Amino acid sequence: MWIKELKLKNYRNYRDTKAQFSSGLNIFIGKNAQGKTNFLEAIYFLSLTRSHRTRFDKELIYFNEKEALISGNIQRIDGQIPLEISLSDKGRVTKVNHLKQAKLSDYVGTMTVVLFAPEDLQLVKGAPSLRRKFMDIDLGQIKPVYLSDLSHYNYVLKQRNTYLKTAETIDYDFLTVLNEQLADYGSRVMNHRSDFINDLEKEADKHHQIISDGLERLRIKYASSFPFSNYSETYTAFVKHLQKNQTRDIAKRNTSIGPHRDDLEFFINDMNADFGSQGQHRSLILSLKMAEIELIKAVRGDNPILLLDDVMSELDNQRQMKLLQGIKENVQTFITTTSLEHLTSLPDNLKLFMIEEGQIKEEKDRSPKQ
Repeated sequence: MWIKELKLKNYRNYRDTKAQFSSGLNIFIGKNAQGKTNFLEAIYFLSLTRSHRTRFDKELIYFNEKEALISGNIQRIDGQIPLEISLSDKGRVTKVNHLKQAKLSDYVGTMTVVLFAPEDLQLVKGAPSLRRKFMDIDLGQIKPVYLSDLSHYNYVLKQRNTYLKTAETIDYDFLTVLNEQLADYGSRVMNHRSDFINDLEKEADKHHQIISDGLERLRIKYASSFPFSNYSETYTAFVKHLQKNQTRDIAKRNTSIGPHRDDLEFFINDMNADFGSQGQHRSLILSLKMAEIELIKAVRGDNPILLLDDVMSELDNQRQMKLLQGIKENVQTFITTTSLEHLTSLPDNLKLFMIEEGQIKEEKDRSPKQ
């Protein structure tokens, strides 16, 4: 899979621009605050209908404009597909093959991406919400039904929390109904996640052993609110724990257990990775990103697009080499950077783009630029 062309209109600092890409490596070069990350973000947004930098769509629309448009032509093994997203104060409209999509799960997965950004280096020691977001984004691309189950879960969770906050007296029969609905969708979400983490651990451990020259093993644990093994057992345990925590939930006016509280734990040679070095954290994240590519390819039958947002300068020479070597053939890759001087062994199948003040121009000269 690769994106052949991207068109932007009133997106961030781009008024009206387009670019055609190589199916191999594409490098965006420019000084800071010129729009490199904005262009990469647009590719990410076209894939997932969300930004990795903001939750507010209005921030993506050019200053004083009312609408933005992102469109692209995607080449997949089953043919070419046009994608389009329009943003306005009325909301967003997503189209696949010029047809409007009513459900997020019908759109996401058409074009798959793996993003490696500087904030990913916080995945190990950062807030649990970062690790839940990591699971949600990857699983949503691999397994569209996950997005549907997660959406239903969040809807019931919001209902339950609102009821706990606003009810003057609790109707326990109604709360029981909410508990059962929450346990139903929550159990599905947890089982999806558990299966995904098991597969991710196997692939990530292989890459981590290579990066560490066989000195380290990587283990990933899905830290759920309570132990579980399959859907039926998870559902029963979920309902039981909701009932057990009911008095607490009523007093605190929120829901204390469920996938919205769950987390991931990483272990290097059976030691919690929180206590690992910065270099070990970088190797761990590299391993995860390479594993994501493998899993998406295995499930979807096509390689995802790899987006590297200003991370090469964050890696030492050895990890840069491991990353570039780990990129499989037929994986379209985009890199943002301020200079080529720290990039080595560049392939012939690449395109360079200079970005300055919201303008993008293909560059034929491959000599290092400051």
